[in-house]
Amino acid sequence: MTVTEGDWTELEAPQTTGGWSRLRLHPDAPLDVFLTVSHPGHQRMLVLRSDARSADHIVRAVGKLPRAAGLEMNLSAVSRLEYELQVVLTANDLREVFNPLVTDVAETVRESSGAAEALTAAVDRFERWQELLRAVSREGLSPDSRRGLVGELLVLRTHFLPVLAEADAVEAWTGPSGAHQDFQTRGGAVEVKTSTAKRPQSVRIAGERQLDDTGTPALMLALALVDERRGGSGESLNRIVDGVRDAITSPAVRAWLEGRLIQAGYLPSRRDLYQEPRYTLRDLKFWHVRGDFPRIVEADLRKGVGDCAYHVSTSGLDGYQASTDEVTELIGGSRD
Repeated sequence: MTVTEGDWTELEAPQTTGGWSRLRLHPDAPLDVFLTVSHPGHQRMLVLRSDARSADHIVRAVGKLPRAAGLEMNLSAVSRLEYELQVVLTANDLREVFNPLVTDVAETVRESSGAAEALTAAVDRFERWQELLRAVSREGLSPDSRRGLVGELLVLRTHFLPVLAEADAVEAWTGPSGAHQDFQTRGGAVEVKTSTAKRPQSVRIAGERQLDDTGTPALMLALALVDERRGGSGESLNRIVDGVRDAITSPAVRAWLEGRLIQAGYLPSRRDLYQEPRYTLRDLKFWHVRGDFPRIVEADLRKGVGDCAYHVSTSGLDGYQASTDEVTELIGGSRD
């Protein structure tokens, strides 16, 4: 479920007395999850209610719960037997961030195996959002992050949206959530790299899991070659975002896209930062990652070794090049 302003509007309806308005999310989650609004102050929060035993490790670490400007995480005792972990919005200028944040945290909780694990996952997820906001709050996305987002959006626009239903295409874009590959479908996964070099000699791989095809039917590596310059006839990041947004007709899917963009560090309130530079797609290559494709995977590493960034030379990849039809087949996958 994607949390939208409409959910809060209903909860913020005037009350004759003080108290709380709540909307339950994910009844199948291992603990109770609520969107909550206090009255009369209309403070928004995500509330995770758990038994005391499952919350014990959070109680012991309560002084270390993460906080960020405009966002807080608090723990409250409901009774001797229950606790509430609250994600609280304290600054209205972060409303655009709060909706995708609570959507993401609630979904993380739903996917957890138990109540204690869900609380730990919620804290970890909130910390990830805290780091994101700290990184982009002032100067916006770094040049490398902008290029990376441009490449992923171009692949989404040119290859995923034309093949899949809108909701499936946006769901397939998993890069902003921290997944090992930028796109994941039933048919396989695609990792996207972006370069402004005229003839890039290599592609940087950020870790041993990025080109590891364990658990996926197929894996491809994509390289978007873009021209980047100020002015000219290319598209700004804003224009590329708007183009993807305009291609989606469903308000619910569009809200889902907005959440993904914010997770990627693109905050709508900072659009002024992204009018320049402009980008022109020069080429988009895809390679099959299989067989003897040059890569490092987790199974190759000795115990104690991890986080291995490395480069793959593009000169030896001709035999792995994928056709447009093969890319479409992977993206479409099985729809049974």
